[in-house]
Amino acid sequence: MNSWGGCKPELLRAYRRLAHVCQKEFSDIVEQTELIRPGSLGSAKLRITLKENSYIDVWLSASGRYSYHWERRAKAGQIFRHDNAPDFPDIKTYPKHFHDGNEQDVKESFLSDKPEEALREFLGFVREICQR
Repeated sequence: MNSWGGCKPELLRAYRRLAHVCQKEFSDIVEQTELIRPGSLGSAKLRITLKENSYIDVWLSASGRYSYHWERRAKAGQIFRHDNAPDFPDIKTYPKHFHDGNEQDVKESFLSDKPEEALREFLGFVREICQR
């Protein structure tokens, strides 16, 4: 049975584990985490607010789809996103791909398939950029 506005219990547990990783391992760059309820346009997601005044949305699905999206347009005109939507079949790591700075610059993605490891890898990338 679904819980918390349609978010499956296993996804809710996964989001809580990811929030824990943020708070314990990346407190130098993470301001706060918040679970966003599913709305009319989509599913629940984890919002990670960064100390640099940008945010990351992490979306997971029970079918294995995911998106790790760093929204940085207001601060630096950039987005960075790893996802596995099947929309770039020419990428070697299809369906996995990485939007590098904008929606059009798409590259291979070697992000882990395990959510906690993937988040660590992505936040490590974020930390590097924030420290420049």
